[in-house]
Amino acid sequence: MYMAYMMDVNVTKRGGEAVYGLGFIGAAIYYISVAATFWAGVLGFLKAIIWPIFLVYGALKFLGN
Repeated sequence: MYMAYMMDVNVTKRGGEAVYGLGFIGAAIYYISVAATFWAGVLGFLKAIIWPIFLVYGALKFLGN
C-alpha cells in the first residue's frame, strides 16, 4: 500500500518539474533577449531560475486589488 502511494507522488512530481523546466527556458530566453549588457543578462538568468516567485507575487498582487 505504501509503495503505491510513493508511485503516485513520483508521477505527479514529474509534471511539475516539466512545467518549471519549460517556464525556466522561456524566462531565460526572454530575460536574456531584453538584456542590454552582459551583467543584465546574468541577472536575467538568475531571475529565470526563480520565475515562480515573480508569478505568484504578481498573481497575489492582482487578486488583492
